[in-house]
Amino acid sequence: TQNTQRRHPRGNGEEAMNDSTPSTTTAHVDTAAEAGDSVASPTRFTLLSRVLHWLMAAMLLSMLFIGAAMVTSLGDYRYLVAIHRPLGIAVFILAIVRLVNRMLSTLPPFPPTMSATERFMASTSEKLMYGLMLALPLVGWGMLSAGHMPIVMFAPVQLPPILPVSPAMYAFLRPTHTILAYMLFGAFLAHLGAVLYHTLIVRDRLLDRMAIWPARSASDDH
Repeated sequence: TQNTQRRHPRGNGEEAMNDSTPSTTTAHVDTAAEAGDSVASPTRFTLLSRVLHWLMAAMLLSMLFIGAAMVTSLGDYRYLVAIHRPLGIAVFILAIVRLVNRMLSTLPPFPPTMSATERFMASTSEKLMYGLMLALPLVGWGMLSAGHMPIVMFAPVQLPPILPVSPAMYAFLRPTHTILAYMLFGAFLAHLGAVLYHTLIVRDRLLDRMAIWPARSASDDH
């Protein structure tokens, strides 16, 4: 009886330890699973992607306004062109950097409020904008090359021509460059309109995926 009584508390202790072990193990597993989910399925773009995105947005807006001013203001044309040309090459380089960064990054999913049609349109418009950001500077570079015009970046630094001098080619590329610029402007406005719609009307925090500022919590919407 004494042996039994001595073993009994010990047995209770072992049972208590065994009872607590699964819960501790489960907690660790749940924490690891949550951490794995957050890594596998991010809710925001990486910081580098967000910085590159807003930098490109600022450069595109500058390019579009400068391009419009070049058409309407003949007196400042020379100064505007001096900004427009190197800025266009900068857009081309940044577009390549963004494309490489996008291929190497894990993209956050679309919010569940977006339908399959909206997701398809968003993906298609994004590809269109990437294509235009690459094509527009190249067409402009080729246009200047065909027109035998220097592509001055800054001071004595000039880019080499990518096409031979050809008045016919210049005449073709000049309106092509304008058409592509209008297409990029339209795609930019469509992208901006969709973001504003989801931010102000749907309120699904779509903008938080690309925002530089800290993301809001769900409780902030209530």
